[in-house]
Amino acid sequence: MASYDFYFTRLMYDSGDWDVDLRMPSNILNSLVEYTSLRVDPVERVIALSDPKMLEAPFCYLAGHKLVQFSPAERNNLSRYVRGGGFVFVDDCNHDIDGLFARSFEGEMAGIFGARALHKIPNTHRVYSSFFHFDGPPNTSVELNGWGDDLVHDYLRAIEFGGRIRVLYSNKDYGCEWDYDFRNKRWLAIDNTRFAVNIIQYALGA
Repeated sequence: MASYDFYFTRLMYDSGDWDVDLRMPSNILNSLVEYTSLRVDPVERVIALSDPKMLEAPFCYLAGHKLVQFSPAERNNLSRYVRGGGFVFVDDCNHDIDGLFARSFEGEMAGIFGARALHKIPNTHRVYSSFFHFDGPPNTSVELNGWGDDLVHDYLRAIEFGGRIRVLYSNKDYGCEWDYDFRNKRWLAIDNTRFAVNIIQYALGA
């Protein structure tokens, strides 16, 4: 069996719509191959949040548009994974004007980790310089076009343990921004997936 430094795990959960932005993982994996020396599994892995196998993943992605209501097994695994040193990038797809995903997911985080656990991180945080340099979270065309809540969020939020981000939370809909065939990156003046490389490098300990 091939040995990999990194594989991309999408978390499947019983509520909502977890299967969004289906081309995005291939695009991100291509970027890791292009920019880093990581040995990357080219195939996205989809694992149920309630499955103990997710506890072994080096990085997990969770996203959606709709209501999030985790089951007891999902809450337990997420708590074990995060408190045990795992990393989850959570992306609010930001298309629901009522903010249903955001409100329900943030409620779940408060219930699992405490009301103050999810907090804004400064735009000088290490995640913005772990590979490429950014002055804060890059904007997305989704926000600039006025989708979702009609706000441009100039920050990301996180849950930290031991001085490290363990849940990185975005309302900027990066998944939609990166949801295109990786071969089309040649048409971009600047590759907009570079921030994904930063997130993953940070998750791996950079």
